[in-house]
Amino acid sequence: MASIPELVIFDCDGVLVDSEPIAAKVLAQYISTHGRATTTDECLELFTGLSLSSVEKIIITKWQIQLPDNFVEQLRALDRAAFEKELKALPGAEHIIKLLKSHGIKVCVASSGSIEKITHSLSITNLLELFDGNIFSATNVTNGKPAPDLFLLSAGKMGVAAQNTIVIEDSPAGITAGKNALMRVFAFSGGGHTKAPNFMARINNAGADKKFSSMDELPKLLGI
Repeated sequence: MASIPELVIFDCDGVLVDSEPIAAKVLAQYISTHGRATTTDECLELFTGLSLSSVEKIIITKWQIQLPDNFVEQLRALDRAAFEKELKALPGAEHIIKLLKSHGIKVCVASSGSIEKITHSLSITNLLELFDGNIFSATNVTNGKPAPDLFLLSAGKMGVAAQNTIVIEDSPAGITAGKNALMRVFAFSGGGHTKAPNFMARINNAGADKKFSSMDELPKLLGI
């Protein structure tokens, strides 16, 4: 049996909160008004797990769409309004965080979103206080996922070695980032976005150490 981790790093979107379908819908509508008819499923497949700066680069280079200079700020505002109406925590998220802490396992959040976005999402869903301020963003590092920088920063700040850390991720980019950081990675497929065409195939090919679809499965996988 694998050793119980000292630290569990949670991605936010699609792991703690069911935000990915909402954000993809907002993004698809935005792109559609800027010159290319785009679907929610397309956005889920291409952009899940990426920072908005990375999304912007892909839209400009892959689709040759000219975006406003304030694209990131506009989309963040649209996401924020949509989240306040629709965002919910994923089932079991609150319970598993409390359970890990009760076993002396450290927990933190490492997300491609900005600190403001992460904090907003966790606040709406009543999860924010559970992390005691241990929230890390891709805006804190030079290279976002799939580079390992964010997870290495998070583990370093939490004072735990990579080999004693487990990452909970829901996207190919995030899984790759965790593996590049030489951490164990558990792929979570309980979010609404995993029902998009081809998404689970990409998850299955991303190289996670374990896969699970319900937070109820996580304690056994962690050995607690």
